[in-house]
Parts: sequence; C-alpha cells; structure tokens
Amino acid sequence: MTTVAERQDEEQPPLPRSRWRTLAIPDRYREWAGIAAVTVTVAASYIVFAAWQWSQFTVKSWDLSIFAQLLSRYAALQPPIVTVKGDGFNLLGDHFHPLLALLAPIYAIFPHAFSLLVIQAVCFAVAAGIFTRAAQRRIGPAVGVLLGLAFGLSWGLQYAAEAQFHEIAVAVPLLTASLTAVLEKRWRAAALWAAPLVFVKEDLGLTVVAIGVLIAFQARKPLGLWLAAWGFGWFALATLVILPALNPNGAWAYADKANPGAVLSDLAALFDPAKAETLLLLAVITGGLIVRSPITLVLIPTLAWRFLSTNHGYWGPDWHYSAVLMPIAFVALLDAIERGRGSRWAWLRQYSGHGAVIAITSALLLQPGLPLGTILSPASWAAPDRAAAATSVLDAVPAGASVETDVGLMSYLVDDHDVYWIGNTNPTPDCILIDPVAGGTPGEWGDVLAIAERLHPGTTYALTYRDSGYELACRSEDGAD
Repeated sequence: MTTVAERQDEEQPPLPRSRWRTLAIPDRYREWAGIAAVTVTVAASYIVFAAWQWSQFTVKSWDLSIFAQLLSRYAALQPPIVTVKGDGFNLLGDHFHPLLALLAPIYAIFPHAFSLLVIQAVCFAVAAGIFTRAAQRRIGPAVGVLLGLAFGLSWGLQYAAEAQFHEIAVAVPLLTASLTAVLEKRWRAAALWAAPLVFVKEDLGLTVVAIGVLIAFQARKPLGLWLAAWGFGWFALATLVILPALNPNGAWAYADKANPGAVLSDLAALFDPAKAETLLLLAVITGGLIVRSPITLVLIPTLAWRFLSTNHGYWGPDWHYSAVLMPIAFVALLDAIERGRGSRWAWLRQYSGHGAVIAITSALLLQPGLPLGTILSPASWAAPDRAAAATSVLDAVPAGASVETDVGLMSYLVDDHDVYWIGNTNPTPDCILIDPVAGGTPGEWGDVLAIAERLHPGTTYALTYRDSGYELACRSEDGAD
C-alpha cells in the first residue's frame, strides 16, 4: 500500500533534460569565474609592476634589450642578429630559443620593449589559470582559487618579473599544461605540451627527458620514452651542433660554466647558503609535501645544472632561473595532497589534507619581502630624481641614429635605434650615451668624450647633453673616421 506522499512523488513528471543542464551550469560558471579571476589578477599584478619599473627607469640587465632586438628582427622577417650582443651576432648562437619567433606578430603590432614585459605577464597569468583549473577540481573551487593565486604570485615568478623579460616566460605555461595533464593521466596531451620546451631554451631538453621518464614510469607506455629521446636529442643537437655553429667563438657559450668537478671538489660551493635558500623556499611553499610526489623529479635537471655550475648567480632564488620550478613544485603539491588521502598513516592523511592551506599561508607570509611588495607604497611611485634628465637625454638622441651605450637606458633606445653595448668591439656609432651612475660604464674610462676617443680614435664627437650623470656625445658634422 502506497502513501499519499509516495503517490505524489510518482505523479511528479521528470524534470526536462534542459532543466538538468541549467542546474549544472552554475558550477561550470563558478569554475571558469575562478580561473578568470586568477588569470586577470596575476596578469594585472605583473603588468602594473612592469609599468612601475618602466616609470622608474629600472633596468636590471641588458636582456630586455636583447630580446626586443631579437623580436624586431623576427618581426621584419630577418635573421636574429642582435647588435647589443655584438656586431653581426646571431642570438641563436647564445641560447637556443627559436620558439620565440611565434611572438613576432605581437611585436610587429606593438613594437616596444615594454610589450615583452606584458607578454611575460600574460604567460605567467595563463599558467596560473591552467593550474587553478586543476586545483579547483581536486581541492574545491574556493581553495583552488587561493592556491592558484599562490602559484601566480609565487617567489619564482616574481623574481623573474623583477629580472624583466626572458625566454623562460614561454616555458612556464607549457610546463604547467604538461604537468597538469600528467596529473590527470592525459599522457598524449602531457607529451604534446612538453615537446615544444626544447625550442624555448636548450637546458629544457633535459626537463623534457624527465617528463618523458615520468610518463613512461606512470603510464607504462612507450610514449614517455619517445618524449625522453626527443628531449635528449634536441639538447644534444642544440649544445653540440647548433649553438657552436652559430656562436662567433665556435662553442656553446655557457659550457665553461658547467663544471661539476670544480663544484663537487669545493665544499663551500657545494653547500653554499644560496642553494639552501632556494631549496628551503621550495619546501616552504609546498609544506614539504612535494617529497611525496614523483613529479618532483622533474625539478632535478634545472636544479642540477644550476647548483653544479660555477656561476654563483645561478644558485639563489632570485633572477629568472626559478620560474620554471614553480609549475613543477605546485603541481607536485596537488599530486601529494591527492596521494596523502590514501596514506596508511593517519597523521599524514591529516597533514596532507591541510597541504593547500599551508601553501597558501606560506605564500601570503612571503609576499611582503617579494618584488611586488615594492609597489604597494604610494611613495614608490614618485618620479625618481633623474627621471627628467633621462627623458631629456633620450629626446636628444637624433631619430634613427645608431647608439653605443651602457645598460642604463639601453631598453629605452632599442625601439627606434640601432643599439650597441659599449663593452663590445662595435662599428663607429652616430652617438655614444653613458650613465656612469647606474649603467655600468667603468668610472676610470672618463667622460663620454674620453670614451669616444678610447673606443673610436680618429672620429670626432661633440658633447650634446650632460645632466645628472647622463652624458651624450654625437658625431660632428665635419667628423672624420
């Protein structure tokens, strides 16, 4: 005998199929809203930071100028000859990064060095969006968004933004997409996203090898071995053939810095505090849980070439060298959280369950000491003391003139001038611009006229501008070579 309630339930017609779809849509909207929020926040943060750097005439190195010249050549469908590195220098003889040619159409539309900083910001933001999608599906929408922000504003990406544009910006979204596909057991997608990394920078071929081994181990399919062979093949081809062939010295320019024997025989170098700081930060942002994930093994190639190098600049967490570590560390964290749920130890299950909160809290505590914290003070946006002089000296450079200069204002000249670095042997330029205060020109070289005589004897230059340390001299109309 059925009750009245049961009869009423039986009499209710089933909901139309379209209504069920309607009820499911909000979850999808929430997911994509979270992804969009993280992507926009990360992109805006780095673009604002780049605008602050640009307004402050902050130039970390000559690298932004180098890549601006590279893309200007690609945009003009010319070989990548970068005069900042040297007269006639083919930049594919310095590092192997042909994939950057894909950015040429963007640079052709926005031919400005600042455009590269925007491109890098977008690359980091896209990677954060990809990671957020994976995080939301594993640890929930709200926590996934917060962990996505922790990834997007992580120390490795912030230090890379502070160092301005480098080719590894393109590697960050590719690596994130590949490793999240590994996490989701989409092996073919993981391989396809990883494969182009060999064309971003030569050392990333070894990272592709590690991803290939990871896929082979987890999927038990030959696809991973093929990917590993692809990565190692391009690493060998780039470092042994392509780079030496295109480098003026006939060798891989960075081979002398890869000297494991020297580092391993020197305990002070082997256990340098800068290396410990890098490892500590990796542990802190993941609560130490990354040791539970095999994805962590993908860190090894990058950490190995950095820590076994004789170049001290590779060891610490700053500059751009740790940017590619962030996708590996955070995806490994997601994997470790998931693995922790099935642990036989109750304490590990409980700790893993708090892994995302630990990572978010750690990221939040680190923020005040990271580069983005610099721009939070209104006083930091005040025009620097030499801003007016910098603008005036740039305006004083004749349109289209070739310029030999130091690092100080180099990035502000490459858009519409042929630029040479003052430390190379260069053809005689139309103008010489120096900034002994912050540009790196040795003080013992004297003023700009003394430098002109030192570097280009027999050519007459006249002082055009001098103020606040900036000095500009251009060839006299009656000057002779």
